[in-house]
Amino acid sequence: MIFENRFQGRHAVVTGGAAGLGYGITRRILAEGGSVEVWDINADALNAIDLPGCTTLQIDVTDADAVASAMGEANPDILVCSAGITGPNTTTWEYPVADWLAVHALNLNALFYCCRAAAALMQAKGWGRIVNIASIAGKEGNPNAPAYSSSKAAVIGLTKSLGKELATSGVTCNAIAPAAVRTAIFDQMTQEHIDFIQSKIPMGRFGTVEEIAAMACWLASDEASFSTGFCFDQSGGRATA
Repeated sequence: MIFENRFQGRHAVVTGGAAGLGYGITRRILAEGGSVEVWDINADALNAIDLPGCTTLQIDVTDADAVASAMGEANPDILVCSAGITGPNTTTWEYPVADWLAVHALNLNALFYCCRAAAALMQAKGWGRIVNIASIAGKEGNPNAPAYSSSKAAVIGLTKSLGKELATSGVTCNAIAPAAVRTAIFDQMTQEHIDFIQSKIPMGRFGTVEEIAAMACWLASDEASFSTGFCFDQSGGRATA
């Protein structure tokens, strides 16, 4: 269900917005009357976007200075942090150090840079919504995904901390912890790992981009005014806490 003009007059920045969950969230914000600046590192994917009300920026969000400058230019009302990678599927003791650092650089450090820059701007306006895409892996820890699991656990912790810091400011910060959603990120996983994560979902299926976008847009709206510092599960029954 689309809520007409729910985001009228609101401007969003969506990281990793040229594909997957970020693109789905972008489309819904636009459909509900908002404007969006999509941030992504993939120039080809950005060039393929042709959506009214949408602008794009090629940016490496692991660059703190670039993020601070771009966030100041965008001055968003809404920030959705969706950029992320899974890294390889292997045990902790075999996990390559370079891959560990790369996963945390994008999934955690870049998200911190974005939240840090946006929070200051939003407080000055007295209204804002930050939505971080975490993962059920951050709550439960998937085997053979130590970097991904730990980075998403850290996202949840950061979200809780920032949400409390902003609690009286008119700005909220929440996270979503989906179980797996079939997007291009599956290309980074082994089939064995994909089968494992599906087996953990009581509903027996993966989530959809549209389902995650619906939750993200509720959290980004005026309606979610009494929710902050919380991680909302979308796990098909997998989550137990």
